[in-house]
Amino acid sequence: MPRSLLDKVWDAHTVRELPGGQTQLFIGLHLIHEVTSPQAFAALREARLGVRFPKRTFATVDHIIPTDSQRRPLGDPLAEEMLQHLERNCAEHGIAFFGPGSGRQGIVHVIGPELGLTQPGLTIACGDSHTSTHGAFGAVAFGIGTSQVRDVLATQCLALARPKVRRIEVTGKLAPGVYAKDVILTIIRRLGVKGGIGYAYEYAGPVVDAMTLEERMTVCNMSIEGGARCGYVNPDETTFAYLQGREYAPAGAAFERAVAWWRAIASDPGAAYADRVEIEGHALAPTVTYGITPGQAVAVDERVPFPADLPAEERAGVEEALGFMELRPGEPIAGVKIDVAFIGSCTNGRISDLREAARVAQLGRVAPGVRTFVVPGSQEVQRQAEAEGLPEIFRAAGFDWREPGCSMCLAMNPDKLRGRELCASTSNRNFKGRQGSPTGRTLLMSPAMVAAAAIRGHVVDVREVLG
Repeated sequence: MPRSLLDKVWDAHTVRELPGGQTQLFIGLHLIHEVTSPQAFAALREARLGVRFPKRTFATVDHIIPTDSQRRPLGDPLAEEMLQHLERNCAEHGIAFFGPGSGRQGIVHVIGPELGLTQPGLTIACGDSHTSTHGAFGAVAFGIGTSQVRDVLATQCLALARPKVRRIEVTGKLAPGVYAKDVILTIIRRLGVKGGIGYAYEYAGPVVDAMTLEERMTVCNMSIEGGARCGYVNPDETTFAYLQGREYAPAGAAFERAVAWWRAIASDPGAAYADRVEIEGHALAPTVTYGITPGQAVAVDERVPFPADLPAEERAGVEEALGFMELRPGEPIAGVKIDVAFIGSCTNGRISDLREAARVAQLGRVAPGVRTFVVPGSQEVQRQAEAEGLPEIFRAAGFDWREPGCSMCLAMNPDKLRGRELCASTSNRNFKGRQGSPTGRTLLMSPAMVAAAAIRGHVVDVREVLG
């Protein structure tokens, strides 16, 4: 019987079915960072337990790391303390740690793929919502809470309910100036932020097939913003080419055997799905959020909606959003002035994102009064960018080039909005207070769109800037 990738990977990692209907699932790769792991390690000590499979866990520091200087001790004593806890816990339990001095530090969802740790057919867990990123390789990857981090450390297993699978096919071809970020924002806009509850999203179709691995990571990264438990793309030649030669990927004959296995775990033709959705890729335009959830979005050439025109269940949320964002119903989203431009995060902090933003940045200079942050997702991305001369392009245009980290995505570091500032951001969440100020406001968009907004000082269609 034809099966989906989700079912194949799930079955291969099932330890046993639990009486309550959940599965005891073996976790092939566990990624940890400084924010959600200290309490988990403390719980292990209280229970007098060790780490069951330390070679399957890898750590880095990303959320609290400053991006102006990573010199030790860190400027924030609490951040330094969190970093030291992670260092001690990893040393005590024999866990590989990619710290600031390793040359391999970065956002956990950036370094996992670039080191070759993320591979097709794995189950992957991390105490971070955007672990769904790793599904771009054909992995089944979940974000988990602190108590589950403890469970994985102690047993390498999780108790989880098997999600249904919704296949989302993006047909046709994207127009120039339309990116993976626009695809996922459109999917969330159409299906809603709760539309994916109970589902895994399988992304497919000609547009997804044509995407690079980094573009697929952008799409899978925001699966959680659509309510899905995880999101994935079936592995293909693009996947295999990305992985070959990476530090932790199989090498030589082992790589060929791995590719044969990876091909086998892709969804079979004729596999059954709980739901199917089709998105017309050629009809997509650069997309911008106007509200306080990633689903409140419009194309850049559209206007902010009138709540009365929306389904009854959406009206109150949109009225609240427009009040917070200080936007008027019917107002064009293009032309909305910005105060800050942020390019980075696990959604859009990879080298291809920086290249595209730099292509736009070199066409102008940052508008007066706009603060900017360009933050590579890892030290490897930073090295690649420096080798290509991207920092010089950004600096010449007036952008602030920073060191790697999560930066202003979650603002658990010095990079924060001030007061009511409005930020054009490549990150993944636009919730109230997300970027460090309780009253700060966020417009989500692609890296090219953020760069265009920075040099114009307001939201603009990047296709106009590129000409």
